[in-house]
This record gives sequence, C-alpha cells and structure tokens, in this order.
Amino acid sequence: MGSTQARKQPKYAEEYDVGDDDHLYSTPNPSSARKYRQPIEHDTLDDPLLQRGAISRRRSHALTTANGASSRAIARPPTEERLVHRRFPLVAILLGMVVMALLAVALSSLTSWWRIHQDDAQYGRPRTFQLDAVVGHNDSAATPTHFIFINLNRHIDIIELPGGDTAHARIYPGPVLFGDGQDLTPVTGEIRDVNGDGKPDIIVHIQDQQLVFINDGTQFRPLRSGEHVNV
Repeated sequence: MGSTQARKQPKYAEEYDVGDDDHLYSTPNPSSARKYRQPIEHDTLDDPLLQRGAISRRRSHALTTANGASSRAIARPPTEERLVHRRFPLVAILLGMVVMALLAVALSSLTSWWRIHQDDAQYGRPRTFQLDAVVGHNDSAATPTHFIFINLNRHIDIIELPGGDTAHARIYPGPVLFGDGQDLTPVTGEIRDVNGDGKPDIIVHIQDQQLVFINDGTQFRPLRSGEHVNV
C-alpha cells in the first residue's frame, strides 16, 4: 500500500506528584510519655466471685459418692432448706386445724343425732309422756286418772281422763314453743301438791321450764299471779 497509516499515540494524563499534597499524610503529635493501664488490685478475701467459686468447689467435693464418682447433683442452698423447714410446720398446723374442725362438726352432729334417737325411743313422735295418779276427780286407786302430756307441732297440751273415763276427758292447753326443732322437744309432768292445800297439782316440765296447774277439786287451772307455790 502506498500510504502508511499513522499510528495514533495514546494521550496519557499528566503525571501527578502525590508528594505535593500534605493532606494525604497525618503526622501524630510527638509524645514522650507512654500510657500504661495498671491492673486493678482486688482483695481475694473480699471478692464475691472468688468466694462463690470456693463455695461451689467445696459443694462439688462434698457431693462425691462413696465409690469415688462425682455426682452432678447441686446442693440446695441453706436458705432454701430453712424455708422448707419453716413451711412444713405451718402446713402441718393448718391441716391439724382443718381436721379438728371437721371432727368437731362430726362430733356435734353425732351427739345431736344420738339425742334425737334416744328421745324417739322414749317419747315417740309426736313427743308424748303419760302417767296415772289419784287426784280426787272421780277416781280411786283402782281407777286412777290418766294424764297425757303431748308436744303436738310445738303446741303443748295436757289431757286428763278422770278415773280413766274418756267420755269426760279434759284438755288443758299449754304454751307454744318457738324455734327450729322445737317440735321434737320432750314434755314431761308430775303430780304433786305445790301449794299445801292437800290436793295434788300438775307440774309440767319443758326443758328447763316448769308450768304449774292448780287442782281446785274438780279440775285444774293455770297458776294465778301472786300465788305462792313450792316446786
């Protein structure tokens, strides 16, 4: 070829001297003193970490079994053992109190049931008490007067059969009892002269109370106010 191609020479960037920029270099300030970090001294006797480690080592040695093998069980701290010992008596006391309360309730119920059972066997239902006596109302030792004391639904009544004759029966009403279970209260009586006139009178017993009916010669009447009797 007749013509030669001229090679293009690449243009390089102008050379740059980095040594001319001072900001690329940082020179530390000269110092003649070196800083040393002194170790902090600890009193090994007061160090809680060392003490805890010593306690742990002592516990681990104490848990060595008889054949020389070490156990992995961790000993319970003394404070927990004291709490367990304190908690056990409290639980025992509470259980004892509950048991005593239950026993008291059971004993009270048993006593009440036994008393009612005894009254049922002796007085029946309704509660009834009977006796015979000579009181001078068309009666005699051969044919005494029959008395019936009855608690009929809390109403106290005294029934007299002069000489045992039901055709001439008399009923003397008594008091009315109030309260739960009073229909099962026994009522009893006795015949005795209480005013000294020589005629037998009626004394009615209801628990700790006493009622008096005075014999006037033909029948009985309630005690009047101001009358003195010896019961």
